[in-house]
Amino acid sequence: MYRRASRHLGEDSGPPHQGDAPTPRSPDEWGRLSGDEQQAVYGAYKAINETPGVSPGLELQPPEAATTVRVQDGETLTTDGPVVKTMDALGGYLLFEAEDLDAAIELASRIPAARMGGAVEVRPVVEW
Repeated sequence: MYRRASRHLGEDSGPPHQGDAPTPRSPDEWGRLSGDEQQAVYGAYKAINETPGVSPGLELQPPEAATTVRVQDGETLTTDGPVVKTMDALGGYLLFEAEDLDAAIELASRIPAARMGGAVEVRPVVEW
């Protein structure tokens, strides 16, 4: 059995961490979707979260809300903001107990962000 982690990635347009995929966090883009389209997006995420083998993660606040923590010479240092460029930031995650990579890719292709201008990264979980 393969454990796959998927994360929602942004691209170079729109709010950087979500690509072109409209979300309720971007009211102008989200407002361009009809009520039926918005409900379809919610329904697609609900169906993914109810897929056997999926352990839903939590939606994360935007990258600007991050605090980056480093330890240098035994001292904890914090910086407001993300450690990565916001275009590469994690927007949410889920774990999927996939039989193989093809099954993980099929699930990732059902995530609305992947179909609406964003991207989804699929990668194996390290097993110890």
